[in-house]
Amino acid sequence: MSSLSELENLSPNIFIPEEWSEAAESIVFDSPTSPPPVVLICGAKNCGKSTFSRHLLNVFLQRHKKVVYLDSDVGQPEFTPPGFLSLTVVDRLTPDLSTPCLKTPERCFFFGDISSKRDPTAYLSYASTLYDYYRKEYNSFNKTEEFVKIELPLIVNTPGWVKGIGYEVLVDMLKYITPSYVVKINISAESKNLPAGEFWLEEEEDFGTTNLIEIRSARQDAFNRSILVQKDASLMRDLRIMAYFRQCFSRDCNITTIKELANALASHPPYQVPISSIKIRHLHCQVPSNQIFYSLNATIVGLAICSKNSENPPWSVGLGIVRGIDTVKGLLYVITPIPHGSLEKVDLLLQGFIQIPSCLLQVKGCMSPYMCANILPTS
Repeated sequence: MSSLSELENLSPNIFIPEEWSEAAESIVFDSPTSPPPVVLICGAKNCGKSTFSRHLLNVFLQRHKKVVYLDSDVGQPEFTPPGFLSLTVVDRLTPDLSTPCLKTPERCFFFGDISSKRDPTAYLSYASTLYDYYRKEYNSFNKTEEFVKIELPLIVNTPGWVKGIGYEVLVDMLKYITPSYVVKINISAESKNLPAGEFWLEEEEDFGTTNLIEIRSARQDAFNRSILVQKDASLMRDLRIMAYFRQCFSRDCNITTIKELANALASHPPYQVPISSIKIRHLHCQVPSNQIFYSLNATIVGLAICSKNSENPPWSVGLGIVRGIDTVKGLLYVITPIPHGSLEKVDLLLQGFIQIPSCLLQVKGCMSPYMCANILPTS
Protein backbone atom coordinates (compact mmCIF):
# COMPACT_ATOMS: atom_id res chain seq x y z
CA MET A 1 0.00 0.00 0.00
CA SER A 2 1.46 3.33 -1.01
CA SER A 3 -1.60 5.57 -0.80
CA LEU A 4 -2.34 7.43 2.42
CA SER A 5 -6.05 7.36 1.58
CA GLU A 6 -5.93 3.58 1.19
CA LEU A 7 -4.30 3.19 4.59
CA GLU A 8 -6.91 5.43 6.17
CA ASN A 9 -9.70 3.20 4.82
CA LEU A 10 -8.48 -0.14 6.12
CA SER A 11 -11.79 -1.03 7.75
CA PRO A 12 -15.42 -0.98 6.61
CA ASN A 13 -18.30 0.70 8.41
CA ILE A 14 -18.78 -0.50 11.96
CA PHE A 15 -22.02 -2.00 13.24
CA ILE A 16 -22.74 -1.43 16.92
CA PRO A 17 -24.50 -4.40 18.59
CA GLU A 18 -27.59 -3.89 20.71
CA GLU A 19 -25.73 -4.76 23.92
CA TRP A 20 -23.26 -1.93 23.31
CA SER A 21 -25.98 0.58 22.43
CA GLU A 22 -27.96 -0.25 25.55
CA ALA A 23 -24.87 0.12 27.73
CA ALA A 24 -23.97 3.51 26.23
CA GLU A 25 -27.53 4.85 26.45
CA SER A 26 -27.95 3.76 30.05
CA ILE A 27 -24.70 5.53 31.00
CA VAL A 28 -25.64 8.76 29.24
CA PHE A 29 -29.36 9.05 29.88
CA ASP A 30 -29.75 7.30 33.24
CA SER A 31 -27.01 9.33 34.96
CA PRO A 32 -27.50 12.84 36.37
CA THR A 33 -26.01 15.83 34.56
CA SER A 34 -24.61 17.10 37.86
CA PRO A 35 -22.16 15.80 38.75
CA PRO A 36 -21.43 14.54 35.23
CA PRO A 37 -20.49 10.86 34.91
CA VAL A 38 -16.90 9.66 34.68
CA VAL A 39 -16.66 6.47 32.59
CA LEU A 40 -13.58 4.25 32.45
CA ILE A 41 -13.41 1.61 29.73
CA CYS A 42 -11.14 -1.42 30.15
CA GLY A 43 -10.48 -4.84 28.69
CA ALA A 44 -7.93 -6.99 26.89
CA LYS A 45 -6.28 -6.11 23.59
CA ASN A 46 -8.52 -6.02 20.52
CA CYS A 47 -11.72 -6.20 22.54
CA GLY A 48 -13.13 -2.98 21.09
CA LYS A 49 -12.38 -0.38 23.76
CA SER A 50 -11.63 2.39 21.27
CA THR A 51 -14.68 1.60 19.14
CA PHE A 52 -16.97 1.56 22.16
CA SER A 53 -15.37 4.80 23.39
CA ARG A 54 -16.10 6.52 20.08
CA HIS A 55 -19.69 5.27 20.15
CA LEU A 56 -20.14 6.39 23.77
CA LEU A 57 -18.67 9.78 22.86
CA ASN A 58 -21.26 10.21 20.11
CA VAL A 59 -24.10 9.24 22.46
CA PHE A 60 -22.85 11.70 25.10
CA LEU A 61 -22.87 14.49 22.52
CA GLN A 62 -26.62 13.97 22.10
CA ARG A 63 -27.05 15.23 25.66
CA HIS A 64 -23.96 17.37 26.28
CA LYS A 65 -22.43 20.06 24.08
CA LYS A 66 -18.93 18.93 24.99
CA VAL A 67 -17.28 15.79 26.38
CA VAL A 68 -13.80 15.37 27.85
CA TYR A 69 -11.72 12.37 26.74
CA LEU A 70 -8.74 11.15 28.77
CA ASP A 71 -6.66 8.82 26.64
CA SER A 72 -4.12 6.69 28.49
CA ASP A 73 -3.48 4.21 25.66
CA VAL A 74 0.00 5.34 24.59
CA GLY A 75 0.24 2.57 21.97
CA GLN A 76 -3.03 3.22 20.13
CA PRO A 77 -4.16 6.73 21.14
CA GLU A 78 -7.37 8.23 19.85
CA PHE A 79 -6.52 11.86 19.08
CA THR A 80 -2.71 12.09 19.18
CA PRO A 81 0.33 10.32 17.73
CA PRO A 82 1.68 7.33 19.70
CA GLY A 83 3.52 7.94 22.96
CA PHE A 84 1.12 10.50 24.46
CA LEU A 85 -1.32 10.56 27.34
CA SER A 86 -3.80 13.32 26.60
CA LEU A 87 -6.94 15.16 27.68
CA THR A 88 -9.11 16.39 24.81
CA VAL A 89 -12.38 18.34 24.80
CA VAL A 90 -14.62 17.04 22.01
CA ASP A 91 -17.62 18.95 20.65
CA ARG A 92 -18.32 17.11 17.38
CA LEU A 93 -19.57 13.66 16.53
CA THR A 94 -17.11 11.03 15.29
CA PRO A 95 -18.39 10.12 11.79
CA ASP A 96 -16.32 6.96 11.33
CA LEU A 97 -16.15 4.63 14.33
CA SER A 98 -13.48 2.50 12.65
CA THR A 99 -10.77 5.16 12.42
CA PRO A 100 -9.24 7.51 15.02
CA CYS A 101 -8.75 11.16 14.06
CA LEU A 102 -6.19 13.75 15.09
CA LYS A 103 -7.32 16.54 17.40
CA THR A 104 -5.43 19.13 19.40
CA PRO A 105 -5.60 18.07 23.06
CA GLU A 106 -6.31 20.47 25.90
CA ARG A 107 -3.33 19.02 27.77
CA CYS A 108 -0.95 16.17 27.03
CA PHE A 109 2.22 14.48 28.23
CA PHE A 110 4.82 12.82 26.02
CA PHE A 111 5.58 9.46 27.62
CA GLY A 112 7.82 8.43 24.73
CA ASP A 113 6.88 4.77 24.45
CA ILE A 114 4.00 2.54 23.36
CA SER A 115 3.61 0.80 26.73
CA SER A 116 3.78 1.85 30.37
CA LYS A 117 6.19 -0.96 31.26
CA ARG A 118 9.41 1.12 31.04
CA ASP A 119 8.24 3.57 33.71
CA PRO A 120 4.89 2.75 35.35
CA THR A 121 5.44 5.43 38.01
CA ALA A 122 5.78 8.27 35.47
CA TYR A 123 2.87 6.86 33.48
CA LEU A 124 0.57 6.91 36.52
CA SER A 125 1.76 10.40 37.41
CA TYR A 126 0.78 11.66 33.95
CA ALA A 127 -2.62 9.94 34.07
CA SER A 128 -3.44 11.27 37.54
CA THR A 129 -2.28 14.80 36.65
CA LEU A 130 -4.55 14.82 33.60
CA TYR A 131 -7.45 13.64 35.75
CA ASP A 132 -6.69 16.34 38.33
CA TYR A 133 -6.74 18.91 35.54
CA TYR A 134 -10.15 17.64 34.43
CA ARG A 135 -11.48 17.86 37.99
CA LYS A 136 -10.22 21.42 38.34
CA GLU A 137 -11.34 22.77 34.96
CA TYR A 138 -14.45 20.76 34.06
CA ASN A 139 -15.88 19.30 37.22
CA SER A 140 -15.80 22.20 39.70
CA PHE A 141 -16.49 25.89 40.17
CA ASN A 142 -14.38 28.00 37.83
CA LYS A 143 -12.99 30.95 39.76
CA THR A 144 -12.15 32.87 36.58
CA GLU A 145 -15.80 33.08 35.57
CA GLU A 146 -17.44 34.23 38.79
CA PHE A 147 -18.03 30.72 40.07
CA VAL A 148 -20.05 29.60 37.07
CA LYS A 149 -20.00 25.84 37.28
CA ILE A 150 -18.44 24.08 34.31
CA GLU A 151 -19.33 20.41 34.32
CA LEU A 152 -18.55 18.01 31.51
CA PRO A 153 -18.64 14.19 31.42
CA LEU A 154 -15.37 12.30 31.11
CA ILE A 155 -14.47 9.17 29.14
CA VAL A 156 -11.25 7.39 30.13
CA ASN A 157 -9.82 4.96 27.58
CA THR A 158 -7.20 2.49 28.83
CA PRO A 159 -4.58 0.20 27.24
CA GLY A 160 -5.19 -3.49 26.54
CA TRP A 161 -2.29 -4.65 28.70
CA VAL A 162 -4.23 -6.18 31.58
CA LYS A 163 -1.76 -8.71 32.96
CA GLY A 164 1.23 -8.31 35.30
CA ILE A 165 2.37 -4.71 35.70
CA GLY A 166 -0.30 -3.59 33.23
CA TYR A 167 -2.97 -4.96 35.56
CA GLU A 168 -1.42 -3.23 38.57
CA VAL A 169 -1.30 0.09 36.71
CA LEU A 170 -4.97 -0.25 35.73
CA VAL A 171 -5.98 -1.01 39.32
CA ASP A 172 -4.09 2.06 40.55
CA MET A 173 -5.80 4.22 37.93
CA LEU A 174 -9.22 2.93 38.93
CA LYS A 175 -8.58 3.59 42.61
CA TYR A 176 -7.36 7.13 41.89
CA ILE A 177 -10.13 8.12 39.49
CA THR A 178 -13.01 6.27 41.22
CA PRO A 179 -15.23 6.51 38.11
CA SER A 180 -19.01 6.60 38.08
CA TYR A 181 -19.02 3.71 35.61
CA VAL A 182 -16.54 1.00 34.73
CA VAL A 183 -17.24 -0.64 31.38
CA LYS A 184 -15.42 -3.96 31.19
CA ILE A 185 -15.32 -5.61 27.77
CA ASN A 186 -14.78 -9.37 27.78
CA ILE A 187 -13.43 -11.46 24.91
CA SER A 188 -14.10 -15.14 24.18
CA ALA A 189 -10.66 -16.22 25.48
CA GLU A 190 -11.55 -16.01 29.17
CA SER A 191 -7.95 -16.46 30.35
CA LYS A 192 -7.07 -13.10 28.77
CA ASN A 193 -9.92 -11.21 30.43
CA LEU A 194 -9.78 -9.13 33.58
CA PRO A 195 -10.93 -10.89 36.78
CA ALA A 196 -14.67 -11.09 37.37
CA GLY A 197 -16.52 -8.44 39.30
CA GLU A 198 -15.00 -5.36 40.93
CA PHE A 199 -11.44 -6.59 40.51
CA TRP A 200 -9.82 -3.30 41.57
CA LEU A 201 -11.27 -3.43 45.10
CA GLU A 202 -9.91 -5.26 48.09
CA GLU A 203 -12.26 -7.71 49.79
CA GLU A 204 -13.06 -5.32 52.62
CA GLU A 205 -13.47 -2.27 50.36
CA ASP A 206 -16.92 -0.90 49.58
CA PHE A 207 -18.01 -0.80 45.95
CA GLY A 208 -19.25 2.73 46.59
CA THR A 209 -20.98 4.67 43.83
CA THR A 210 -19.19 2.99 40.93
CA ASN A 211 -21.44 1.05 38.54
CA LEU A 212 -19.87 -1.94 36.80
CA ILE A 213 -21.13 -2.75 33.30
CA GLU A 214 -19.79 -5.86 31.57
CA ILE A 215 -20.29 -6.33 27.84
CA ARG A 216 -18.98 -8.80 25.32
CA SER A 217 -16.51 -8.04 22.59
CA ALA A 218 -18.24 -8.01 19.22
CA ARG A 219 -16.90 -9.48 15.98
CA GLN A 220 -19.88 -10.22 13.77
CA ASP A 221 -23.62 -9.91 14.22
CA ALA A 222 -26.40 -12.23 13.11
CA PHE A 223 -26.32 -10.73 9.62
CA ASN A 224 -22.56 -11.34 9.32
CA ARG A 225 -21.83 -7.63 9.39
CA SER A 226 -18.38 -6.60 10.51
CA ILE A 227 -18.24 -5.00 13.94
CA LEU A 228 -14.55 -4.89 14.79
CA VAL A 229 -11.62 -5.22 12.47
CA GLN A 230 -8.22 -6.53 13.51
CA LYS A 231 -5.54 -4.02 12.60
CA ASP A 232 -1.78 -4.17 12.45
CA ALA A 233 -0.78 -2.14 15.52
CA SER A 234 2.63 -1.18 14.12
CA LEU A 235 1.11 -0.07 10.83
CA MET A 236 -1.51 2.00 12.62
CA ARG A 237 1.16 3.73 14.69
CA ASP A 238 3.14 4.59 11.55
CA LEU A 239 -0.03 5.89 9.95
CA ARG A 240 -0.74 8.11 12.92
CA ILE A 241 2.78 9.56 12.82
CA MET A 242 2.53 10.18 9.06
CA ALA A 243 -0.86 11.82 9.43
CA TYR A 244 0.55 14.02 12.19
CA PHE A 245 3.49 15.30 10.14
CA ARG A 246 1.25 15.67 7.08
CA GLN A 247 -0.09 18.66 9.01
CA CYS A 248 3.15 20.49 8.19
CA PHE A 249 1.54 21.19 4.81
CA SER A 250 -1.75 22.80 3.84
CA ARG A 251 -4.64 20.62 2.73
CA ASP A 252 -4.36 22.18 -0.71
CA CYS A 253 -0.86 20.74 -1.06
CA ASN A 254 -1.05 17.73 -3.38
CA ILE A 255 0.35 14.96 -1.19
CA THR A 256 -1.51 11.68 -1.69
CA THR A 257 1.14 8.98 -1.36
CA ILE A 258 3.65 8.04 1.31
CA LYS A 259 6.47 8.66 -1.18
CA GLU A 260 5.23 12.19 -1.82
CA LEU A 261 4.99 12.82 1.92
CA ALA A 262 8.52 11.49 2.46
CA ASN A 263 9.95 13.79 -0.20
CA ALA A 264 7.93 16.77 1.02
CA LEU A 265 9.16 16.36 4.61
CA ALA A 266 12.77 15.85 3.49
CA SER A 267 12.69 19.19 1.64
CA HIS A 268 10.55 21.08 4.14
CA PRO A 269 12.31 24.13 5.69
CA PRO A 270 12.87 23.37 9.39
CA TYR A 271 12.59 25.66 12.37
CA GLN A 272 15.93 26.89 13.75
CA VAL A 273 16.00 26.35 17.51
CA PRO A 274 18.93 27.77 19.54
CA ILE A 275 20.54 24.97 21.54
CA SER A 276 21.10 27.42 24.40
CA SER A 277 17.34 27.97 24.73
CA ILE A 278 16.38 24.35 25.41
CA LYS A 279 17.04 21.42 27.68
CA ILE A 280 17.30 17.85 26.44
CA ARG A 281 15.94 14.92 28.40
CA HIS A 282 16.17 11.25 27.43
CA LEU A 283 13.22 9.17 28.59
CA HIS A 284 13.63 5.62 29.88
CA CYS A 285 17.40 5.52 29.25
CA GLN A 286 20.69 7.31 29.95
CA VAL A 287 22.93 8.75 27.24
CA PRO A 288 26.57 9.85 27.81
CA SER A 289 26.93 13.63 27.57
CA ASN A 290 29.30 13.41 24.58
CA GLN A 291 26.73 11.32 22.69
CA ILE A 292 23.63 13.43 23.25
CA PHE A 293 23.59 15.12 19.84
CA TYR A 294 24.43 11.87 18.04
CA SER A 295 21.45 10.20 19.69
CA LEU A 296 19.15 13.15 19.06
CA ASN A 297 19.84 13.66 15.36
CA ALA A 298 17.32 12.16 12.92
CA THR A 299 14.84 11.22 15.65
CA ILE A 300 11.33 12.10 16.77
CA VAL A 301 11.20 14.16 19.96
CA GLY A 302 8.46 15.41 22.20
CA LEU A 303 8.24 19.20 22.39
CA ALA A 304 7.54 20.27 25.94
CA ILE A 305 7.43 23.22 28.31
CA CYS A 306 9.30 22.99 31.61
CA SER A 307 7.05 23.39 34.63
CA LYS A 308 7.76 26.29 36.96
CA ASN A 309 7.18 23.81 39.75
CA SER A 310 9.92 21.20 39.44
CA GLU A 311 7.66 18.61 41.02
CA ASN A 312 5.13 18.80 38.17
CA PRO A 313 5.76 16.92 34.91
CA PRO A 314 6.27 19.07 31.78
CA TRP A 315 3.25 19.63 29.53
CA SER A 316 3.85 18.75 25.89
CA VAL A 317 2.69 20.61 22.79
CA GLY A 318 3.45 17.98 20.14
CA LEU A 319 6.15 16.18 18.18
CA GLY A 320 9.10 17.25 16.08
CA ILE A 321 11.70 15.60 13.85
CA VAL A 322 15.27 16.72 14.55
CA ARG A 323 16.39 17.44 10.98
CA GLY A 324 19.96 18.27 11.92
CA ILE A 325 22.21 19.84 14.53
CA ASP A 326 24.77 22.59 13.90
CA THR A 327 26.99 22.79 16.97
CA VAL A 328 29.10 25.58 15.44
CA LYS A 329 26.10 27.88 15.05
CA GLY A 330 24.44 26.41 18.13
CA LEU A 331 21.24 25.49 16.29
CA LEU A 332 18.85 22.56 16.13
CA TYR A 333 16.79 22.14 12.96
CA VAL A 334 13.32 20.82 13.75
CA ILE A 335 10.41 19.86 11.51
CA THR A 336 7.04 20.14 13.24
CA PRO A 337 3.45 21.15 12.45
CA ILE A 338 3.31 23.09 15.74
CA PRO A 339 2.61 26.81 15.08
CA HIS A 340 5.48 29.20 15.64
CA GLY A 341 3.72 30.90 18.56
CA SER A 342 3.49 27.61 20.47
CA LEU A 343 6.97 26.50 19.47
CA GLU A 344 8.46 29.67 20.98
CA LYS A 345 7.31 28.44 24.41
CA VAL A 346 9.07 25.08 24.04
CA ASP A 347 12.19 24.82 26.19
CA LEU A 348 12.50 21.05 26.57
CA LEU A 349 13.06 18.23 24.07
CA LEU A 350 12.05 14.75 25.19
CA GLN A 351 13.56 11.79 23.38
CA GLY A 352 11.85 8.46 23.82
CA PHE A 353 11.34 5.38 21.69
CA ILE A 354 8.89 6.72 19.10
CA GLN A 355 10.64 6.28 15.76
CA ILE A 356 10.34 7.83 12.32
CA PRO A 357 8.42 5.34 10.10
CA SER A 358 10.95 3.59 7.87
CA CYS A 359 8.90 4.40 4.76
CA LEU A 360 9.57 8.11 5.35
CA LEU A 361 13.33 7.49 5.24
CA GLN A 362 13.29 5.96 1.77
CA VAL A 363 13.88 9.14 -0.18
CA LYS A 364 15.64 8.63 -3.51
CA GLY A 365 19.32 9.56 -3.50
CA CYS A 366 19.51 9.97 0.27
CA MET A 367 20.27 7.21 2.75
CA SER A 368 18.51 9.18 5.46
CA PRO A 369 16.96 12.58 4.67
CA TYR A 370 17.20 13.53 8.35
CA MET A 371 20.82 12.51 9.02
CA CYS A 372 23.13 15.40 8.20
CA ALA A 373 26.59 14.08 9.03
CA ASN A 374 28.43 17.30 8.23
CA ILE A 375 26.88 19.14 11.16
CA LEU A 376 27.26 16.50 13.85
CA PRO A 377 29.81 17.08 16.60
CA THR A 378 33.06 15.15 16.27
CA SER A 379 33.32 14.24 19.94
